Amino acid sequence: MFPLTEENKHVAQLLFGTGTCPRCIFRFCGVDFHAPYKHSYEELLNDIQKFLKDELILEVPNPPLKKIRLQELEDGIDNPSQNGENKISVIEDGSIASPNSNLNVNVCNVCLGILQEFCEKEFIKKVCQKVEASGFEFTNLVFSVSFPPQLSVREHAAWLLVKQEMGKQSLSLGRNDIVQLKEAYKWITYPLFSEELGVPIDGKSLFEVSVVFAHPETVGDCHFLGKILPDCFKPAQNKQSVFTRMAVMKALNKIKEEDFRKQFPCPPNSPKAVCTVLEIECAHGAVFVAGRYNKYSRNLSQTPWIIDGERKLESSVEELISDHLLTVFKAESFNFSFSGREDVDVRTLGNGRPFAIELVNPHRVHFTSQEIKELQQKINKSSNKIQVRDLQLVSREAIGHMKEGEEEKTKTYSALIWTNKVIQKKDIEFLNDIKVHLFRHRVAQLKSITPSFHAGSFGYITELDQWGISRTDKGNLWVKI
Repeated sequence: MFPLTEENKHVAQLLFGTGTCPRCIFRFCGVDFHAPYKHSYEELLNDIQKFLKDELILEVPNPPLKKIRLQELEDGIDNPSQNGENKISVIEDGSIASPNSNLNVNVCNVCLGILQEFCEKEFIKKVCQKVEASGFEFTNLVFSVSFPPQLSVREHAAWLLVKQEMGKQSLSLGRNDIVQLKEAYKWITYPLFSEELGVPIDGKSLFEVSVVFAHPETVGDCHFLGKILPDCFKPAQNKQSVFTRMAVMKALNKIKEEDFRKQFPCPPNSPKAVCTVLEIECAHGAVFVAGRYNKYSRNLSQTPWIIDGERKLESSVEELISDHLLTVFKAESFNFSFSGREDVDVRTLGNGRPFAIELVNPHRVHFTSQEIKELQQKINKSSNKIQVRDLQLVSREAIGHMKEGEEEKTKTYSALIWTNKVIQKKDIEFLNDIKVHLFRHRVAQLKSITPSFHAGSFGYITELDQWGISRTDKGNLWVKI
C-alpha cells in the first residue's frame, strides 16, 4: 500500500521536482513504518510517478525552472555521474559497482544516493561476500554505517524548504517529524543482511560490520558553517577533519534560518554522482581467557625483559602462554594481566598465580570445553618452565573480579633457620615488637595493606618487601638468637 495521501501531495511534488528520491520524500512526509521503504527503488519510482500523475512542471524558489518527465527522464540528466553512469565503488579495490546501473535516475539531492543505490539487494550481497571472506566466526552481528556530515546540511536545507511551503498552508514541520536517514537505512538493510548471512542483527553482538560512505563532490557543503560558527568546530585528536557529524549538527542547531539561507541553497543542488564506499570493515570485540600458572624456572621473567632494545632473557611467562592463544584464536594482539608479580629468580608453586589475557579482534571465538583442555595441554607440553591450569573463557567482568581480589588476598613469607640452641617461646617474643616497613615502589599500588607477624615455636625470619623488587640488603635479614 502506497503510504502517501492527498495531504502529502504538495510536499511530495515539491521535493520530487527538486531532485529528491522517493524514500527521502517518505521521510519528510513522516512515514514512520518500515514496509514502504523496503520496496525496490524501481518499484518506488514507478509508484511515485503514478501518485504525481504522468508529467509535472514545477517551479522552485531558488534554482532555475526544471521540467521533470516522469515517464522518460530527459537526455543529459538521466546519467548524472561524470562518465555517464551511476557508480558505487570501494575506493581501495573498486570491486563494488552500482546495483542500479540499468536505471536512469537522478542522484538524490538530500541523501546523495544512500537510499537509492545502497539499499538494493545487489549491494547488500556484495557487502556480505566481503564479510564472509573476512574469516570471522559469528552467530549474530551489529551493523553500523557512517555517513558524510554534509548530509545533515542538505537535510536541513530541504527541511527549511518544506517548512516554508507548509507554513503557507498554516501547517508546521519540526525537525523531529522527519524520519532520520540512518533509521530508514536500517529499516531497509537489516532484514536483507540478516537473510543473506543467515544470522540475526543484535545490537549487543561482539561482531560488527561497518560501512563508511563519503561524497568528495560535496565535501565543501559544511565549510560555511565553520566561518559563521567557528566555536562549533575545534580540532580534535585523531580526527582528519573538524567537520564531524556531531560538530555539524551542533552548528545547525545554532545557526539562524536567514543566515543559513544566505549561505546555502534551499533546496540543495543535485549532485552529479552518488556516494562512494570508503571502507567495509569487520571487527570482533575482545574475548578473555583466564587461568593459573606455575613457574618452575629461576631464570624466567613474568613479562618480556627488554632494556634499550636488548632482550635480557630468552622468553617470559607472558610469551610462553600468549603465543599459543594468539595462534588458536587468530587474534591481532593481546593484553596480559597478572594477579601480582614475582621476581625473575622466584618460582611460583602451589595453586599457581591467576592470570588473564584479552585477545583483541579474534577471528575464532567458539570453542568446546574439550578444545580448551587440549589447548592447555599444548601449552604445558611446549615448555618445562611453566604449567597452566584451569584455563577457561571468561567475561570482561570476571577480569575485574581478579583485580578486586588483590585487595583482599594474603601473602605468606616463611623461612627455615638453624640455631645453636633450642628456641623457647620467650626467645621469639621480640618479634611482636618489630615494626614492619612497606616498600611502595609503584604509585598505582598505594593501597591499604596490613602486614602481621606469625611465629611458631621454631622461630622464623622474613623479608616483607611487599612488591618483590628485592631492593633490601640481604645481609640485614638474619636475626640473631
